[in-house]
Amino acid sequence: MVWIPGGKFLMGSNDHYPEEAPAHKVVVGGFWMDKYAVTNAEFKSFVDATGYVTLVEREVDASDYPNAIPEMLVPSSVVFQKTPKAVDLGNPYQWWKYVPGANWRHPRGPDSSLKGIWKHPVVHVGFEDAMAYAEWAGKTLPTEAEWEFAARGGLEAAAYVWGDDYMPGGRTMANTWQGEFPWQNLLQDRYEWTAPVGAFPANGYGLYEMAGNVWEWTTDWYQEHGKIEHACCTIDNPRGGQRETSVDQRSKDTQIPRKVMKGGSHLCAPNYCRRYRPAARMAQPIDTATCHLGFRCIVRKTDEV
Repeated sequence: MVWIPGGKFLMGSNDHYPEEAPAHKVVVGGFWMDKYAVTNAEFKSFVDATGYVTLVEREVDASDYPNAIPEMLVPSSVVFQKTPKAVDLGNPYQWWKYVPGANWRHPRGPDSSLKGIWKHPVVHVGFEDAMAYAEWAGKTLPTEAEWEFAARGGLEAAAYVWGDDYMPGGRTMANTWQGEFPWQNLLQDRYEWTAPVGAFPANGYGLYEMAGNVWEWTTDWYQEHGKIEHACCTIDNPRGGQRETSVDQRSKDTQIPRKVMKGGSHLCAPNYCRRYRPAARMAQPIDTATCHLGFRCIVRKTDEV
């Protein structure tokens, strides 16, 4: 872990996606943060020690999803599938599929394994899975404000965690998608899927892959910045809004609470989802895991013993 000193910063952005606005002043206290996202090897140690079964490995209770398609009510997770040609970017179901048997042990589907990717971030972990690991490790997950402060690495209002140039000197600084998403990946960064932790330069605080590679869970309930109380003023150690819900697409009758995820992933591209920036944020249903979402942990100074 590395020490993040805390301080005041401008959270969010007025120059990109609307959910990032308005930018507002926030103060966070100091904390320790994992240098890297939690890896497959580390998560296996947790599972081996505890016998933990992740969300997407469990049997599905059909009563939780009334009117859902029966074949979807099996242990499964969301996996990206590249399209053969350019498609309408307004319909994500063209490249996202619920795949039975996909989970953290089988990140690309039941026929895949962790061979050769033990040092890659663990994926297909739900929010409760990440919290369970953190508790076992004697840690917790960051708030959105803590995560964003750490990701900025001391660069006030910079577009990226390394500065304002997406590819300084033509160098790829993060594992993102180069080319036309979701069908053409030029692999300028050498990775089509996840990269091993530490593969790209650290930010100013010594944290790796705070942009791209995998999205990361935070503890905050998703809320529009514009709805945050006192958004005009400096907020001290915010803890992330009210519990709000979204309609799950598998069942129009089911309301699924959402948490904030941060950082973007290897599937973020200039032509789609420019969210490999510290201000970027998205809502993620807590009952859903994906092939491009992981986490890292923190320890707050007040938690030290």
